[in-house]
Amino acid sequence: MSDKVLIIEDEPTIARLVTYNLSLEGYETEVVGNGAEGLHNAIHEDYAIIFLDLMLPGMNGFEVLQKLRQNGVKTPVIILTARNAEEEVVQGLKLGADDYITKPFGVAELLARTSAVLRRTRNEGDTETARAPGGEKVLTLGDLQIFPDKYEVHLNGQWISLRPKEFEVLLYLAERPGIVITRDDLMNVVWGFDYIGGQRTVDVHVSSLRKKLELNQQTVQIESIRGVGYKLIVNRKSGLSGK
Repeated sequence: MSDKVLIIEDEPTIARLVTYNLSLEGYETEVVGNGAEGLHNAIHEDYAIIFLDLMLPGMNGFEVLQKLRQNGVKTPVIILTARNAEEEVVQGLKLGADDYITKPFGVAELLARTSAVLRRTRNEGDTETARAPGGEKVLTLGDLQIFPDKYEVHLNGQWISLRPKEFEVLLYLAERPGIVITRDDLMNVVWGFDYIGGQRTVDVHVSSLRKKLELNQQTVQIESIRGVGYKLIVNRKSGLSGK
């Protein structure tokens, strides 16, 4: 049975491009041209993944995404945005998007990002977000537990001391395991668009963070992607259990 994909996009050319190339890969596609209808379908039907344009007529993509997550829809979402629209990307990711593609985009990027997001979301529980007994949110990856509300990290049951920016870098990577995050993305999300420092700041924080993690275990690691950025990986030999 093929994976069903929902494409919420009002530009016919983009919609045809996504539909045609995903269909060739065996995906079953459905196109909706406005936000309200797309939201309705996404809530009431099952999809493997959703492609969501941000600039939609009526209800825009931000509203659609926010309402999806508020309604408990966990279907992975890839947002489609104009090139150089960094603020839109960051807002979309904060609202719960799993990845983004900037227009215009190539077929190889479309298929690669689709596969990466589906692979990550099907990691059989490598990442699990729940509520701790005290009610606070906790993100779990193997032996690593992250408490976003308290800025705390526990590894193998031991508290790990992180600086605030190290924590924010780790949280952003942990929410997207297996996906390459560029230095620019980390810089914009963690330090903000008006930060005057260079990408070296990101590298220094990641290096320090990596050392603190690797001192305690080998199941969760931060991998460098030369010339691009970083991704957080979970060692499958660590005996992680599925959902």
